[in-house]
Amino acid sequence: MSSQYDEFLPPQRLLMGAGPSNVHPRVLQAMTASLLGHLDPVFLQVMDDVRSMLREVFKTDNSATLPVSGTGTAGMEAACVNILEPGDIFIVATNGYFGERLAEIASRTGAHVVTVEHAVGEPVTAGAIKEELAKHASVKGVGVVHAETSTGVLTPIAEIAEVVHDAGALLVVDAVTSLGGVQLEVDAWDIDVCYSGTQKCVGAPPGLAPITFGDRAIEVMTNRKTKVQSFYLDMTALRDYWQQRVYHHTAPISMIYSLREALRIVLEEGLENRWRRHANNAAALIAGIEAMGLRVVANPEFRLPSLTAVYSPGGIPEGNVRKHLLDNFNIEVSGGLATMPALAGKIWRIGLMGHNSTASNVLYFLSALETALAANEYEVAAGAGVSAAQRKLRELGS
Repeated sequence: MSSQYDEFLPPQRLLMGAGPSNVHPRVLQAMTASLLGHLDPVFLQVMDDVRSMLREVFKTDNSATLPVSGTGTAGMEAACVNILEPGDIFIVATNGYFGERLAEIASRTGAHVVTVEHAVGEPVTAGAIKEELAKHASVKGVGVVHAETSTGVLTPIAEIAEVVHDAGALLVVDAVTSLGGVQLEVDAWDIDVCYSGTQKCVGAPPGLAPITFGDRAIEVMTNRKTKVQSFYLDMTALRDYWQQRVYHHTAPISMIYSLREALRIVLEEGLENRWRRHANNAAALIAGIEAMGLRVVANPEFRLPSLTAVYSPGGIPEGNVRKHLLDNFNIEVSGGLATMPALAGKIWRIGLMGHNSTASNVLYFLSALETALAANEYEVAAGAGVSAAQRKLRELGS
């Protein structure tokens, strides 16, 4: 009896949006390996390998470093539910959508959440956080998005950490769009809790959320007065599974295989080399964008190498350009998030993350964008963007 459903064969897209990104063929191959039981001795060694490599990529010695089963938002929720209890004061510095999401998730723990708002396109500042901290007698923690995916802004962390710890609070950092592609140093910057996702610079499919907890955060969790509200994300139980092999849930075996291989690729390249590659390709992209007369959202001093948000020229619907790129070049880029009126329908978010951050992708994208703009009656000098990007790449020695 024949099935009414055909075999699914997805188109080969170049994923240059806000994520997920394309992954290395080695990572896809790793996912096809034979399944093992989640307590099989061989799989337990895979888990040990993943934890060890994650510590290297986070640049931390924290023993409580592991991937949560779930996407980056699961990492965000795990960070909140494990350190916050009803009545705690939690300050979230917002400069985009994902700071606002962190505040929303934190509020569901019963904590009293205070937001410190920053302008679109600007980084979070230590001064603004210090000013808010001074208004409260006791603050449990401060949340900051390192790499704001909605705007393409990169926030410096080290100075913020000093201000937060001077007030006796924990620092929680969202590194979903920075881990594995942008300089991030958990121990050197004195971050207490840091979480990410696998589908961006790390270079694996979506489905896991690497997270790390430092000693201060572990002490807070140990001294909780109430149970963690989420059984699935309770870090005490998860640590028992990852470290002591006590059953908690059935791990996503194939995803963990893929993460292990992605981390191997990261470390083979070298973190500093990887950070440099992302920075150089972003610089070339921006040189091309600006040569085409387009404007980048983020403050030039605080631009995120893994994602660039660009204003669509006046009068041109950004969705038309994205559709042209998808239909004619198989390139996916993202638009502005609907919950941000200042940017919704006005920008493209262009990702250069992990395996996708290459000079060839930059040049291909700029050429395609020129064609898409021309199809929407916005003319630029032929090859202006590509030429500017090529010059920047030569200047950077890439």
